[in-house]
Amino acid sequence: MRSSANSIEQTGPQPPKLGWFDRVFPMLGRHRLEFLRSQAAMGDITRFRMGPRRVVFINHPDLVRDVLVVNAHKFEKGPVLKRARSLLGDGLLTSEGSFHLRQRRMMQPVFHRSRIAGYADTMSALAEETALKWQPGSVTDIDREMMLLTLRIVGRTLFSADVDDDADDVGRCLTEIVEMFSVLLLPFSSVLEKLPLPHSLRFRRSKATLDRIIFEMIEDRRRSGVDHGDLLSMLLSTRDEDDGSRMSDDQVRDETMTLFLAGHETTANLLSWTWYLLSEHPEADEMLRREIDEVLGDRPASLNDVEHLRFTEAVIAESMRLYPPAWAVGREAVAEHELRENRIAPGTTVLMSPAVMHRDARFWDDADEFRPDRWERISVKEAGSRYIYFPFGAGARRCIGESFAWTEGIIVLATLARRWAPKLVAGHPVEAKPLITLRPKYGLRMTLEPRQAH
Repeated sequence: MRSSANSIEQTGPQPPKLGWFDRVFPMLGRHRLEFLRSQAAMGDITRFRMGPRRVVFINHPDLVRDVLVVNAHKFEKGPVLKRARSLLGDGLLTSEGSFHLRQRRMMQPVFHRSRIAGYADTMSALAEETALKWQPGSVTDIDREMMLLTLRIVGRTLFSADVDDDADDVGRCLTEIVEMFSVLLLPFSSVLEKLPLPHSLRFRRSKATLDRIIFEMIEDRRRSGVDHGDLLSMLLSTRDEDDGSRMSDDQVRDETMTLFLAGHETTANLLSWTWYLLSEHPEADEMLRREIDEVLGDRPASLNDVEHLRFTEAVIAESMRLYPPAWAVGREAVAEHELRENRIAPGTTVLMSPAVMHRDARFWDDADEFRPDRWERISVKEAGSRYIYFPFGAGARRCIGESFAWTEGIIVLATLARRWAPKLVAGHPVEAKPLITLRPKYGLRMTLEPRQAH
């Protein structure tokens, strides 16, 4: 591994001690976040290698804006998402150029505010079902509970599908696939996928299971001919405004698979880390309870409540600051570019990390502390416009489901927290595991404590 640095001088953590594998593939080993934080401590722009691949790590909002917004045309998606085509096909996360713009244009209406208003009732109802199912004093894996809940929400809202019968299979398959993403960065990963190795066999089985479920949904919808006004109906019926073409079943499958993964995995992780942070910060938990009592009283949350649940939104925002589900963003240069007099050659991977930037003391007071009250002094919109906060990315490829995720996070948290205050089991280890998303490495075992009546 070679590393160089320039720009602002900083002091901070030194690179972790790395074994051979970590030195050759530092973004695949056990210390990914620690490695990136040590890079940031050496300067705003550093260079290293991932095997044969040249990587530039950037850690300044001006540089993030340069790559993701101002000169976005010089960059494509990074190597992980390119290799993810083996699972996601040419979905919105992996496609490029005019095809990506076409797909995004066709899908944008599904995430319009008027549509989200309809989704909010489903989000609230399913969250309330979960709240009523929980038992006082029981110990549960809160991360698994959030995975199942968000999977039900994405199935019901975007596909009008009841995935309860398949929820365990889908959740297990998506977990195995998320675990596989690290392998996608290895040289010759396309060859490794085809070998009868344990992880490759699990990946193929999981992909086949998900394909079966999704193609059955598509076939049933085509056969019924009923327009449910959801994403699936829109994908099947929408014509491109330029050439009048419709999506093939394979294209519909690719977008459906993408949203199954992105639409529930990220929000589930966000909610899981939020419960952990509230458990560790009883003062913030009490402020949340007071707001919920004042705004909701004895009913679940609705879309009309979202604008009044300001502290609930701040808790979600602060959770995403400390534990952004999309913890790293990669781009690959397709044209030569300069970043502060640093030449970026075509084929170079440019890497940036919300998980690092969001904890940079230059831009955040008490950067490592959970302080939802900080959002009284700076809005999410302002922090995003300054590029010190980008949990949903930035620019033309900013997450299409951002408003969906905000609405879901606030409604689900408020509805569940109205009845419950989960507490981390004493002694349970907590560590972030940076895969394609930032998952809790050991899960989050929590005791379900009912809220006391006030």
